[in-house]
Amino acid sequence: MDQTTRLQYLEAMGIDVWVSRDQPVAANQAADPSANYATANDLPILPEASPSSNQPANVAQEQLLHSSTKAGMATDNDEWSTLQQDVSLCRRCKLCETRTQTVFGVGNHHAGWMLIGEAPGQDEDLQGEPFVGRAGKLLNEMLRAIGLAREEVYIANMLKCRPPRNRDPEVAEVAACRPFLQQQIELLQPKLIVAVGRIAAQNLLQTQKSLTLLRGSRHQLGDTPLVVIPHPAYLLRFPLEKAKAWEDLQFARSLYKTLE
Repeated sequence: MDQTTRLQYLEAMGIDVWVSRDQPVAANQAADPSANYATANDLPILPEASPSSNQPANVAQEQLLHSSTKAGMATDNDEWSTLQQDVSLCRRCKLCETRTQTVFGVGNHHAGWMLIGEAPGQDEDLQGEPFVGRAGKLLNEMLRAIGLAREEVYIANMLKCRPPRNRDPEVAEVAACRPFLQQQIELLQPKLIVAVGRIAAQNLLQTQKSLTLLRGSRHQLGDTPLVVIPHPAYLLRFPLEKAKAWEDLQFARSLYKTLE
């Protein structure tokens, strides 16, 4: 990773870095035009040259492929819509009595990354979307620090309803919501799952190990690799822990590259 990109990542997370005046960032950027982009995927894509009119094209085959792709996408969207409707009508536990609305999940239905948090908070309960508010904004910056946009990943919670007063989820509540989460994982088929926070990690991995012991290692949730990062709300309370979070993000990014 070049120095300019590293500084961009750290700045996105709010981590201050001292830069020597002998090696200004601007000079590095001038030397490397691609340094303004976080990853190679962010580089501008030039339009491909149009094929010449004398090149043959199998129009019927292209139309058939296009139709098959659209049909597959429609089926996929139907499955997601059905599951979301099931969640919205759920009354499997007592949280249905106190919720404003269910918080299903948000993001790319074909994402390679799936982030799973603990449960909706007050902001999420009101807006119906996971990880909003201050913690959500920090999570967005954490994703941007490794070259990802929020729209490129899929974000969900173990619980689809907010526990009163943002208390920890109860065992029965986690068990009631687990089938919904499992169906989300099966539909998405992510390459990597990121457990966001200690409680999510402990419940997903069925362990009582501390966050310190869980971070920095590759775990498995079924057939899917899983890594653990601190919850952004925790980082807002303890900003000095952002340096460790940056290490966890780098580890997740490196692991994902081996899975591509």
